[in-house]
Amino acid sequence: MSAALLDIDHVSKRFIKRPSIGERIAGLLGAGRTTEIVRAVSDVSLTVRKGEVVGLVGESGCGKSTLGRIVAGIYTPSDGKVLFDKGPVAREKGRRTDKLTTRIQMVHQDPFSSLNPRMRIGDTVGEGPVAHRIVRARDADAYVANTLERVGLDPSYRRRFPHQFSGGQRQRIAIARALAMKPDLLVLDEPVASLDVSIQAQVLNLFMDLRRDLDLTAIFISHDLGVVRHVSDRVAIMYLGRIVELAPTPELYAAPNHPYTRALFESVPRVGVGRKNFRPIAGEIPSPLHPPAGCHFHPRCPFAGPRCRHEVPALLPVGEGRLSACHLNTGGTG
Repeated sequence: MSAALLDIDHVSKRFIKRPSIGERIAGLLGAGRTTEIVRAVSDVSLTVRKGEVVGLVGESGCGKSTLGRIVAGIYTPSDGKVLFDKGPVAREKGRRTDKLTTRIQMVHQDPFSSLNPRMRIGDTVGEGPVAHRIVRARDADAYVANTLERVGLDPSYRRRFPHQFSGGQRQRIAIARALAMKPDLLVLDEPVASLDVSIQAQVLNLFMDLRRDLDLTAIFISHDLGVVRHVSDRVAIMYLGRIVELAPTPELYAAPNHPYTRALFESVPRVGVGRKNFRPIAGEIPSPLHPPAGCHFHPRCPFAGPRCRHEVPALLPVGEGRLSACHLNTGGTG
């Protein structure tokens, strides 16, 4: 087993929405407006080993993208710490977050909005390596050409602008920009969600080839269980800011433990499995402004009992390399 490269230790992230001037005036007049707190991530711990790909899965609003941005050093955690190769990833400096390492790079969901529309592709890919002295300025053009070729793009495209490319090509450019920094860890936030199915397959195959050739370590964020199964060694299931299950990919897909994980699997339509009723997850995901007490999933869980409504289940071992946060594993919900 390889050494831990990334250690997420009891990390939480809260966003404070302070009242506007109008709301403060209304409060003075008795409207009762208060500061709102969004609890995006709550007490998450996770270790990623070198050469490993960990999938992060959950419904929209579960906090997986926020956790990815914390790992990438875009946000600093409200509580806990993130260590990369035993050193901190970022620090808070006044109202600004200072990223302390370039060895973690992020690929965002929408490649059009994440690429500067006024910069040529060659400048987009080459700016970071030159600024951080990974490559000398006089060698940047050849370095960019080689990096574009590695992700399956014609090096002559480096004089073009983002709007001159298709969605799949733009995502390859975003991957090239990340790879140009020679990262040890990639954070991929829904990298194929905005692409057509045929283009998704191309980008996923590119990622698998790069992983093999470069021995990449990655956190792959997605809501698509099929995609995550294809690319991940382990999968972490998130619900409303918490990890509720973590397991090696084959074991998780063979026998999900947590009721939320089972509900996710049952809500996915499948082809070629005979007649089967499609069962969406009951209810709506609660607001992170006012998460339920106890187990966050209990309002939607068919097995919920009194214990679930007031006691937070701990993430405990339920097998070899498996963790699950459910009271059913520790003697019931009553």
